[in-house]
Amino acid sequence: MKDQLLNLIESKSPGSIPLYLVIRGSHAYGTNLPTSDTDYSGVFVQNLDSILGMSYVEQINDDKNDIVIYELRRFLELLAKNNPTILELLNTPEDCIVYKHPLFDKILENKDNFLTKICANSFGGYAKEQIGKAKGQNKKQNWEKDKVTRKEVLDFVYVIDGEKSIPWKVWNSDKGFEEKFIGVVNVPNARDIYSVFFDRVAYNCFSESIPENVRESAKYIRTEANLPMGFGYKGLVKTGEGKNMAESNQLRLSSIPKGETPICIITYNKDGYTQHCNDYKSYETWLEQRNEQRWVDVESHGQKIDGKNMMHCRRLMDMAREIAEGKGIVVRRPNAQELIDIRQGKVDLQILINHVENEIKEIDILYKNSTLPDKVDMKLVDQILIDIRKQIYNLN
Repeated sequence: MKDQLLNLIESKSPGSIPLYLVIRGSHAYGTNLPTSDTDYSGVFVQNLDSILGMSYVEQINDDKNDIVIYELRRFLELLAKNNPTILELLNTPEDCIVYKHPLFDKILENKDNFLTKICANSFGGYAKEQIGKAKGQNKKQNWEKDKVTRKEVLDFVYVIDGEKSIPWKVWNSDKGFEEKFIGVVNVPNARDIYSVFFDRVAYNCFSESIPENVRESAKYIRTEANLPMGFGYKGLVKTGEGKNMAESNQLRLSSIPKGETPICIITYNKDGYTQHCNDYKSYETWLEQRNEQRWVDVESHGQKIDGKNMMHCRRLMDMAREIAEGKGIVVRRPNAQELIDIRQGKVDLQILINHVENEIKEIDILYKNSTLPDKVDMKLVDQILIDIRKQIYNLN
């Protein structure tokens, strides 16, 4: 695998020097299963011409093989921000190190100097993110089970009827107002509330639900009287015009002649529709990219919460506590079997979520009272970067 990683660096950034290549993820944590992939990461120094010129590459990715390799400057930037992934990379177990350049020892010798109170937010923030993802799987799984399709704007439009509201589609199901003959205007001084009008003249002249002879008669009468064959109402929803109209979340407004009487007053939950569109887009991405084995695992334990997300959440919280207590970063987890049980849904995941949400507050107090520095010494970071570059480029 070492040669494959070296070839990847050379293909993406010719002439660059590898500094550190490791196995990351479950194999490093000790939580790998027979079905687990092997993920790789590392650090490289880009060639001098690219650094001085316009070809700087922050990181090299091979998503197909779960590989990400950071250029030295980017790696140190993230390290200074106490990024959990980068701190774990720096503390990789010996048996997971694929390659190490002697110059990388300059960073390893200072690894404890990169632990600060920022870890409370970085590790805690990642843990919260895992909870959100774990909960989010529930909606996606239910959508998959129910074969949910994307809703449209009209699903979020309601007719105000006294003290209650009725979905537009339900209200209009027995009235049959054709949308293309509808006009909508804002109700003054009211947010997302509209008056709805129906163009009966245009309906009589053009609706295919009207017999052709009746339509032609209506047109003839209007023509003979030199009257317009409708008011030019634009319908309810903005669709089918322009590049982005298909994704529009707006109602289409019309000009309404004076004296016309509205058929109803509606309210439109625009925020709800926008959120639904975002959720559905996320759902489509999930369907496209989901790990089938992970999906099977979640279905098998039946809790509708992603155990892998919660495993990472538990791990991150444990590591955050250990850092605050001065124990440093332990990547190979001593409670690996407990974490595997969480991943496989052998514990009550909702109880775990509740516990972790309370524990986050405890972690914040631990960090406030810890002796960790507030932030990383950026002079040290600069000096490490400069020293390694000088030696790599023979600039001494």
